[in-house]
Amino acid sequence: MREPNSVKARAARRTVTTLLVLAALLFVPGSFRFWQGWLFFLLMAGFWTFFFIDLLKSDPGLLERRLQKQETEPEQKLFQRLFSLITFPAFILAGLDFRFGWTRQRFAEVPLRVVVAAQIVVVAGYWLVFWVMKTNTFAAGTIQVEIGQTVISSGPYARVRHPMYTGMALTALAIPLALGSYVTLPVFALMVPVLVYRLVHEEKTLRRNLPGYTEYCRRTRFRLVPWVW
Repeated sequence: MREPNSVKARAARRTVTTLLVLAALLFVPGSFRFWQGWLFFLLMAGFWTFFFIDLLKSDPGLLERRLQKQETEPEQKLFQRLFSLITFPAFILAGLDFRFGWTRQRFAEVPLRVVVAAQIVVVAGYWLVFWVMKTNTFAAGTIQVEIGQTVISSGPYARVRHPMYTGMALTALAIPLALGSYVTLPVFALMVPVLVYRLVHEEKTLRRNLPGYTEYCRRTRFRLVPWVW
């Protein structure tokens, strides 16, 4: 494992880079008057910074795992490509929607209360992801089974087998309304089947390589959404 200072520096660079890319996607093609984009950006900046500081103090090993992005299996490399192909254009489209007013012209302006509610849902989705990481120190950025890893069945894992993807799907579906864009709803919604694709492959890997996971699946019926699937 790398030295803590190295992990701190890498995580800080990743956080800053991610925020700069997000800002570029939202505001450069669109407008710096995109107030919904600024609200979303500031919430994300605060939340991701909180993630970084908390994990650096409480679980630097998990922070190191979250920095790992190089998948080894073709199925997961495909997931990474698909996720990027959806995420980048979706945020660009949201900025362009604000600039050219497509949502306002074709539908109606997203009400302020809906924007605020959606921003809250985005934060709730990220909070669920954070809860997962606080519960499971092996919640890596890549799909792998490490030495000493055990099945986690407490906290959010008591309800669904893949609560991190639940949080990510919730966030993906709320982002368009948080950005005041009906136009981008179907684009961001494409993230959900891509997450399901990753989930199904991850579950196969865990059943094969993680002792006790098959029994956990029998006990915990739902994969992504309680009482649904």
